[in-house]
Amino acid sequence: MIAEPKPIPVPLVEVRNLVKHFPITGGVFLREIAAVKAVDGVSFVIQPGETLGLVGESGCGKSTLGRLILRLEEPTSGDILFQGESILGYDPGKMRRLRKGMQIIFQDPFSSLNPRKNVGHIVGEPLYVHGMTNRRKREARVLELLEVVGLKREHMRRYPHQFSGGQRQRIGVARALALNPKLIICDEAVSALDVSIQAQVINLLEDLQDEFGLTYLFISHALSVVQHISDRVAVMYLGKIVEMAESGSLYREPLHPYSQALLSAAPVPDPKRKRERIVLPGDVPSPISPPPGCRFHTRCLYAEKICKEQDPELREIRNDHFAACFFAGSLAPKVR
Repeated sequence: MIAEPKPIPVPLVEVRNLVKHFPITGGVFLREIAAVKAVDGVSFVIQPGETLGLVGESGCGKSTLGRLILRLEEPTSGDILFQGESILGYDPGKMRRLRKGMQIIFQDPFSSLNPRKNVGHIVGEPLYVHGMTNRRKREARVLELLEVVGLKREHMRRYPHQFSGGQRQRIGVARALALNPKLIICDEAVSALDVSIQAQVINLLEDLQDEFGLTYLFISHALSVVQHISDRVAVMYLGKIVEMAESGSLYREPLHPYSQALLSAAPVPDPKRKRERIVLPGDVPSPISPPPGCRFHTRCLYAEKICKEQDPELREIRNDHFAACFFAGSLAPKVR
């Protein structure tokens, strides 16, 4: 008897050639004179229960990409699929219902919380908006959520200014969990916190993922944090993904020159381990007028003529290890 082939799992999130250009207007009639190419042709998938880390320098388009997936920003072109269905054609009512399955934890745990509302209102608001109008049930659910994130009953009547940064971020996590989402986008969720508090929040996110089967898109510029929490990592530069691989593979042996430079700058906790620092020349080009060909060629130590003329595709160099570089693998110094 011939065994039937296993069905291919449907990704929870699939992004297809996503583009977002922010227009710049000028002149008397405010016509579009240029555009900021924040996200320019990005594609990837996130499987259920997975954590995809997204790293890169400030201004490379990471946060914009996260907001596009939630449709907090509308893309210029491309497609976004959630559980196999395109969400770009959803009307406001259908999109509102979809919000139950997609939530976000913002970067600043203070500015993302309403200072005029107590914790009970902040965490309970999503429940009220989505139909839980019974006050007792709502308060019971809020208490349950606070307990899940390590807060106490008495915290429910306090206001955001009465909490530490780590506690405020736990409130943000509780709010994101309120509607039992499938996907949570963590937009620099720990970057504003002290290192010791970062570890607490990261451990909390991992425990919640194990308990509730959550899927994360974890956006950060802190490479050590991304390595700790992510199953796969995507490296972004000037609106494009330049490398994507399983976390251990990318950190052990990055193939793209930009990834190598990023990792060479990361501190190594063991003083006996030495890492050669790669210093990139010049500055990041403007996203208004990115360079032709490979966008990294103006700072790349290995750039050749072809890099200035052609834009390399994100291709599989090794098993499940993708890089957008004509010379990926052949010039890669190992990061040890």
